[in-house]
Amino acid sequence: MALKSTIYKAVLQVADIDHGFYQDLSLTLARHPSETDERMMIRLAAMALSAHALQDRCQGDGRLAFGAGLSDPDDPDMSLTDFTGRKRLWVEVGQPEDKPLTRACSQADEVVVYAYQSSSPIWWRNLQSKVMRLDRLSVWHLPVPAGESLSRLAERSMQLQATVQEGALTLSSERGSVYVEPERWK
Repeated sequence: MALKSTIYKAVLQVADIDHGFYQDLSLTLARHPSETDERMMIRLAAMALSAHALQDRCQGDGRLAFGAGLSDPDDPDMSLTDFTGRKRLWVEVGQPEDKPLTRACSQADEVVVYAYQSSSPIWWRNLQSKVMRLDRLSVWHLPVPAGESLSRLAERSMQLQATVQEGALTLSSERGSVYVEPERWK
């Protein structure tokens, strides 16, 4: 018998000072049985860092949502789709291979990767030359300690405040606060 995903609910209050975007997002996250709290919370952090695209790219007329993630390798971890069905933003978390990234760049206006594992620098050295020509792709590295700290904020029902200022994210809840400063690799 296959294990089912665990459902998490989150109310994410986003205050993106850098982009002038302020909105409360009611989110449902399906955590795949093989997914860790750390990866799930990195997806949530990616949502907070990318939420401004809803206004910037779609003038508020779009759908920002989590994808099937680990359950479907051809589906993004998070995406922004406008009401014509066009993928405006495709977000991947982890260390995807070059071929899926190339395919994603052909299907979306922008593709963003948030790498967070301790092995990410090695992954990036091996991948960098293969994806440098992809002008729609940007790659960010989240420091390992930040990912570990984010996992401590995970609850089945979460109330989170996300503040984005000067490119950094502060994610807070009753359980504490985590500061994440992404480093741009591409």
